[in-house]
Amino acid sequence: MIVKLANPLIVARTIEIISELVTEVRIKFNEAGMSISALDPANVAMVGLKIPKNSFALFEIEKEEVLGINLDSFKKILRRCGPSSSLVLERKENLLEIQIQDRIRRNFKLSLIDVEAEDIDFDQKISNMEFSSFVKINSADLIDSLEDCAVVSDACSFIIKEEKFLIEAKGLNSASSEFSSDEAKIKAEDCRAKYSLEYLQKFMKAGKICDKVILSFAEDHPLKMDFANENLKLSFVLAPRVETED
Repeated sequence: MIVKLANPLIVARTIEIISELVTEVRIKFNEAGMSISALDPANVAMVGLKIPKNSFALFEIEKEEVLGINLDSFKKILRRCGPSSSLVLERKENLLEIQIQDRIRRNFKLSLIDVEAEDIDFDQKISNMEFSSFVKINSADLIDSLEDCAVVSDACSFIIKEEKFLIEAKGLNSASSEFSSDEAKIKAEDCRAKYSLEYLQKFMKAGKICDKVILSFAEDHPLKMDFANENLKLSFVLAPRVETED
């Protein structure tokens, strides 16, 4: 297996984001391209990454390859990529040989590992979920709203009411943002669901990669967030925070 990316910085940023949720992943290469599916240790969040085959300058595989990778080690190597670098990944037995091609060529060898976490299929997990509301919004606007909420609470509610999208947080103090169809594309029915701001703010670091995000959710159901551009699709799922009465 040998693959080459002409613009590795996008992948480097993506791996940085994923590494905040999980420390080890299986990176899969097949005829569709490269993918990662992983569940965080608390079973609260799930991440799925897809980089299609046509995003690679070179993509040669004889069969499906599954690489067990320590993300902390991998991201440290990817940080060595510059704006004009290209990245070559080649599997040789139990090693991943990584070449950063620039004015000079730099070589790294990363030991492959056995990943203990459950091997999941992101698409299969998603197929069992139901969403009633869909909102497409500017990443920067959502980041600002979440930061407002973080000032007053550790969780916020996503609300659809009268064809408007509201983000609301309440503690001793409160914060809220309201979006109409002028600021976001809203295809939804009235509902409310509450989510952890700690996870949401980690996810929204992907806003540096994509300027739009699609939110899919329903009443007290999981949230799915999709970031996509011509090079990749990065998705997250977050379990709702359901309030219980004593």
